[in-house]
Amino acid sequence: MDLLWGRGARGSRGPRPVLTVAQIAEAAVAIADAEGLPAVTMQRVADRFRFTAMSLYRYVPGRAELVALMIDSALGVAPAVDHPEGWRPALRRWAETLREVFRSHPWIAQATVQARPVGPNEVSWLERAVALLDGSGLSGAERVDAVVVLTGHIRSQVQAEAGIAADDGVHLAIALAESLRERAGDFPALTGAAADGAFGPGGDGFAFGLECILDGLANRM
Repeated sequence: MDLLWGRGARGSRGPRPVLTVAQIAEAAVAIADAEGLPAVTMQRVADRFRFTAMSLYRYVPGRAELVALMIDSALGVAPAVDHPEGWRPALRRWAETLREVFRSHPWIAQATVQARPVGPNEVSWLERAVALLDGSGLSGAERVDAVVVLTGHIRSQVQAEAGIAADDGVHLAIALAESLRERAGDFPALTGAAADGAFGPGGDGFAFGLECILDGLANRM
């Protein structure tokens, strides 16, 4: 938390630092963007600066802390969202913007699943969205919970997109539809859904799920 929030500045003793925590996080993000999160190690990051891994520990205690710094660096500060037209279109725009950030850094979806310390950039996204629900009639806890639900939807959709792309999902979907047709008597609901376009290209599960969540919030209000 001290690293994420910029607390605990170095004293005057010891060698003068030649790197910043921000530089280290940016280098790690570049590796993850290119090769995935498992490729990020202290040694790989140190190599970018022609340092030893041990020397990097002067700045970051370990890989877990490094990943937390990477998440906050990659997310950046949440942009302001104007909402003269009301909470719903503003919250939709917020969700679509965060989705694009997750898409730009697909490893974030995986990295943000577990409990972990969060930094000021990540908190800024929560702040923007919760503020959009001010005056909605929802309690403070409900406003935060609503944003957590939205974030979970974004995360799961980005993970699904990445998995489909990696595993040749179009061909897998075609194979599934063919299997359902062959066993229509065993899976009548899914066979009917497939005939109506399920498992086919062109669907937008993100938009559908987002509107369902917003409908639920409107009803709750």
